[in-house]
Amino acid sequence: MNELCQLTIHEAHELLKRRGISSVELTKATLKRVDELESKVHACVTITEDIALKAAEKVDNYIKTSNEITPLTGIPTLIKDVICTKGIRTTCSSKMLENFIPPYNATVIEKLKAQKAVIIGKTNMDEFAMGSSTEHSAFFPTHNPWDLSRVPGGSSGGSAVGIATDEAIYALGSDTGGSIRQPAGFCSVVGLKPTYGRVSRFGLVAFASSLDQIGPITKDVTDCALVMNAIAGYDPRDSTSVPYPVPDYTRQLIPDLKGLRIGIPQEYFVEGMQKEVRAALELAIGKLQELGAEIDWEAHLPHTKYALAAYYILAPSEASANLARYDGVKYGFSHQNASNVIETTEKTRQFGFGPEVKRRIMLGTYALSAGYYDAYYLKAQKVRTLIKQEFDQAFQKYDALVAPTSPTTAFKLGEKLEDPMQMYLSDVCTLPINIAGIPAISIPAGFANGLPIGMQIMGKPFDEETLLHIAFAYEQATDWHKRKPPL
Repeated sequence: MNELCQLTIHEAHELLKRRGISSVELTKATLKRVDELESKVHACVTITEDIALKAAEKVDNYIKTSNEITPLTGIPTLIKDVICTKGIRTTCSSKMLENFIPPYNATVIEKLKAQKAVIIGKTNMDEFAMGSSTEHSAFFPTHNPWDLSRVPGGSSGGSAVGIATDEAIYALGSDTGGSIRQPAGFCSVVGLKPTYGRVSRFGLVAFASSLDQIGPITKDVTDCALVMNAIAGYDPRDSTSVPYPVPDYTRQLIPDLKGLRIGIPQEYFVEGMQKEVRAALELAIGKLQELGAEIDWEAHLPHTKYALAAYYILAPSEASANLARYDGVKYGFSHQNASNVIETTEKTRQFGFGPEVKRRIMLGTYALSAGYYDAYYLKAQKVRTLIKQEFDQAFQKYDALVAPTSPTTAFKLGEKLEDPMQMYLSDVCTLPINIAGIPAISIPAGFANGLPIGMQIMGKPFDEETLLHIAFAYEQATDWHKRKPPL
């Protein structure tokens, strides 16, 4: 039974189609894995065993009478706990929403349900998606399966760990400044942040609305393409959704890179970068060249150095506005020991939000306040425009850009909790992509001292196909993605 949970989507789909296995068997195998490992890794906030098994039974009955089985039919999945699931607790790993059960599904959940996917649980995360280590959860930290004393990255750490440990076949995460890619890199799985507007944000609990994007975390690149086929597309309920047609992403999964020009932006090889990470990236880029890509080591994005500062003005400013809805009146946690409405709101926020969320709300409120708006927020928006223009210019010359996903491997639990600036620096390679709204994918590219290293591939807006093409060719030429953590 345990081998079943190690299957990829495409492997499980072929077996289900041939009726070599049942969805119930596959679901039970993943739930057994959850049972075995959760006490060690703490990837999940909620496990929906009964709901999952009932859904799997329905799928098996459907398969008996239907020849139309989609790639995700009957396949168990985990969902980051920032995505609304009707009838299933959605906490954002916060005290504020600890008992919140949404009355509706996010659009991505509706799309998965239309394919008869099986949801087995919701994954742990940094509270309201604010963090880079999944230590800022209001419930418990998640542990990296490659070394339980280290962080899995964040804020989608639970989703990345769930896939690295085979607790599910694939997962959904969200990415505001690297929250899919950085944990994917730390846990040796595939994580794609789609172009802003490519996947509906309806039902995603907002952190920073102009930066947030939902995307897949999978065991290999083929699975990533299959999930994108299911979740991408226009949604009239999301005002930022773009009405572009969705291609079949699996068509570009080609094992050679002839004719592609790839730039290596020097600004991403930052001072203080771990030497093993640099060495692994150089080897990986050499492999891309062997596969036929033309490599230019002299690509430059000079405004990259301002991305971190701009992000930590823009994202907290949007968070300050978005989190104002948690006032103790409408829904969520409400502090009862207060004498009036104002005091209720004050105490609700005082006791309902964790320290990292409070820090970002205060940063954002300050940046938006009278007298500081022009000096901080407006200037950050201008820097954002310059960063976007630089990417546009680079993509006139290159088909894609390649860089590290993170400048280091996973750090120790607790190591950066007392130094927020050091924690923020762990996202220095991923933040510019969200600022520019372009797509990027992280794929396994090696190990240093037993810890995974991720390679990040960045592309033109709405050109996820080229990213998947490059990622697939590299994956087929290496075996990093086949290695499993020693649990």
